[in-house]
Amino acid sequence: MQVYLVGGAVRDKLLGRPIKDKDFVVVGTTVADMLAAGFNQVGADFPVFLHPTTQEEYALARTERKLGHGYQGFSVHTSPDVTLEEDLQRRDLTVNAMAIEVTSLTDNRPISGKVIDYYGGLQDIENKVLRHVSEAFSEDPLRVLRTARFYSRYYDLGFSIADETLHLMQMLVSSGELKHLSAERIWQESSRAMMQNSPQVYWQQLFISGVLQACFAPLHQAWTDIHIRETVQTALYFSAQMQLNLSQRWALLMTSLNPALFNANVNIDSNDDTTAAIKQISSIGNTVKAPKMHTQFASLFSQQTQHLKAINTLTAAQKIDLLQACSAHKEPEKLSQLLVTSHVLQLAQQHRQMMLALNSFHAISMADIAPDLKGANIGAALRLARIKHLQAQTMTINNKTSTAL
Repeated sequence: MQVYLVGGAVRDKLLGRPIKDKDFVVVGTTVADMLAAGFNQVGADFPVFLHPTTQEEYALARTERKLGHGYQGFSVHTSPDVTLEEDLQRRDLTVNAMAIEVTSLTDNRPISGKVIDYYGGLQDIENKVLRHVSEAFSEDPLRVLRTARFYSRYYDLGFSIADETLHLMQMLVSSGELKHLSAERIWQESSRAMMQNSPQVYWQQLFISGVLQACFAPLHQAWTDIHIRETVQTALYFSAQMQLNLSQRWALLMTSLNPALFNANVNIDSNDDTTAAIKQISSIGNTVKAPKMHTQFASLFSQQTQHLKAINTLTAAQKIDLLQACSAHKEPEKLSQLLVTSHVLQLAQQHRQMMLALNSFHAISMADIAPDLKGANIGAALRLARIKHLQAQTMTINNKTSTAL
């Protein structure tokens, strides 16, 4: 019998990241042997056991064969003859397919600390690449979401997804396999990705690969507007920097569905389309079976964003109505969370506006002004041309958003 520490614990040890959970693979043993050693079996699909003291997971080495649709459409084979190399070959990414041998079932200290790497995980960590282990990657649609989640987790370290892996992800989307994913697994991967350091990267990757259209169609439609997409991505980035909770981050993502929030010309009390946005927020929440607390917070935020943004100019009546709507008299912390979320959205919108201004600044050069200008007139002409360019860009964005309302 050999026992190995595998997967995320090995990966994060090499990356210098905190290790949250330890998973082990046991080679050369049987279910009866594990039960005799005092381990408790869990999981009906394949033999996984909980350590009687640490409650850490120990799985028998196994192989899989694709039989049906979805991530559950597999036949699992376990036997004392299944090798570690065969077990690791079924894993999704090379960085997750490494192992370190430990002393025994009851002693998880490494024997030597040597990393067992059959599929190039060490090289991919050095090159900061997320790459599939084998073509079997394309048999499991959940791996599209998992890869995007790992991308969001390690984006700040400079990781990217290998081109050939991106190709397999797109093939999986095109095959229609994603429709066989359960709502629970979609929410599990998405909610975990939302709490990473770069949540915006997860949703951007899903948009590029077509997953957003398959699993979050209203959100995909909203993100076809680059102004909304980039503003919300920026808001998600700031939400991670400021350590917002999941409800707040989900609310920022769901603002994508309310184009009125991105149009400076919309009056604070005249947005009839907020109701439609709230219906879509509820629909998405029901589709992926998001906990109601997140859907309710996102709906409330979308409904009250304009008032939260205009706190300093609200009348006394409007402030009392806002408190009532937010149930602040019962849950004052919710009002605080809404205000912080509003500030993050405003910050993202301000950032987007200044990026547009910067683009206009760079878009105008000497070639765009009269060639016979001299001295200070050159700077004045450049400034005026840049102002006009920015005004035109802003008008175009507002017109597009107004059309969507």
